[in-house]
Amino acid sequence: MTSTRPLYVAGRPEHTAHTLDVHDKYDGSVVARVALADDTTVDRAIAAAHAAREPMRRLPAHARRDVLLHCVARLEARRDELATLLCAEAGKPIRDARGEVTRLLDTFRIGAEEATRIGGEVLPMDITPRADGYLGFVKRVPVGACGLITPFNFPLNLVAHKVAPAIAAGCPFVLKPASATPLGALVIAEVLAETALPPGAFSVLPATRTAADRLVTDPRLAKLSFTGSAEVGWDMKARAGKKHVTLELGGNAAVIVDADAAPDAASLDDLIERLTFGAFYQSGQSCISVQRILVHADLYDTVRDRLVARAGALFAGDPRDERTSLGPVISAREAARIRAWVHDAAARGARVLCGERPDVPGARENVLAATLLEDVPRDCELVRREVFGPAAVLSRFTDFDAALAEVNDSDFGLQAGVFTRDLHRAMRAWDALEVGGVLVGDVPSFRVDHMPYGGAKDSGLGREGVRYAIEAMTERRLLAIRPAPVAR
Repeated sequence: MTSTRPLYVAGRPEHTAHTLDVHDKYDGSVVARVALADDTTVDRAIAAAHAAREPMRRLPAHARRDVLLHCVARLEARRDELATLLCAEAGKPIRDARGEVTRLLDTFRIGAEEATRIGGEVLPMDITPRADGYLGFVKRVPVGACGLITPFNFPLNLVAHKVAPAIAAGCPFVLKPASATPLGALVIAEVLAETALPPGAFSVLPATRTAADRLVTDPRLAKLSFTGSAEVGWDMKARAGKKHVTLELGGNAAVIVDADAAPDAASLDDLIERLTFGAFYQSGQSCISVQRILVHADLYDTVRDRLVARAGALFAGDPRDERTSLGPVISAREAARIRAWVHDAAARGARVLCGERPDVPGARENVLAATLLEDVPRDCELVRREVFGPAAVLSRFTDFDAALAEVNDSDFGLQAGVFTRDLHRAMRAWDALEVGGVLVGDVPSFRVDHMPYGGAKDSGLGREGVRYAIEAMTERRLLAIRPAPVAR
């Protein structure tokens, strides 16, 4: 019988009347059972976080740093366990799972460093004669209790990207991990419970969407930080009232491959490897997955043929198999949606170059092969919306500025990649592309965890990346001092 893992309310483990089964995303078996929060549990967690605002604010920088360094040490010791959990609960190929654990550790380590670097500024006041002699200072103070909601696709590192900045900033929090992938977040909670954080400083609650809605609407939480779909995120913002809100939402990231991108065999090999990684890493379940590949006509046939061959060689199957590049997508329902989008594009004249189903004996319903299409009408879902699966579309261009305009012809704007050796074109792309980040010589799927990360348009509001998330979890507070009158 599978034992039930507790949730954490105000830093303490608790079992509840209801539970949630967590399924292995490859074979469907129940790998764990976790306690499920109801409305009362969520309310107690919010009340505890609200009460912990002052103790967390008073916690000195070195103490916040030490909490985060404790997480680094303890999670490093559980590296193999965490990677195995990721394989099971998220269906992440074991090699990618190990990589996410490394990023988890990086994010907590960066948070520990930034906890001691939350500075302020001296504000010059003598810009006008009437302020002569005044002194001005600005410091950053925590906003208060935060509600944090994370998605299924990076169930360790995207939790860390909210938890580490909150602790570094001195903000108590209530975290709701994705219901499909709560296990990694509960391990992090278990480690946090070993520290000297004040009572009430954190809660980690697997919960139904209805119960978790309190994180959006309850006025005791001063900030909401959400990572997930655009539809859900913007609805949350509309209902969040006076809260500070950070939204890290979806995308349909594009790559431009200019005519000069691969002048020799080595650079062409590198280009194909980066495009393959960008489009099919984590089975495309990343908001910065490469979805649109725009290739200059001079290189198009070569890139297409090499990319199809490389994609066709990727092994799709059991995420525990070291050979596997593509594990299952999160559910059979999502797999069916992705197939339907591919079929719709094909019915409208697109050419499927490879993929859709893997040629693997006994392949699971939610395991998809790396899929590439060309001649896809630009109003198809595969172009306009976020596929969040292992499918990408190729198109050709002859004019660089027209390619920039095509990238911008999207409701999303998270990150974009540009392969060019022309500095002026690279700078023009940085200036013109309506995205949160431009990667030159690489795919938009690249991220280092200290980078400012977020998007424009439907891709979100605000920025994550540890230092930038800390800024969003703090407010500036001014001190102005009038000079004492001079005795006459």
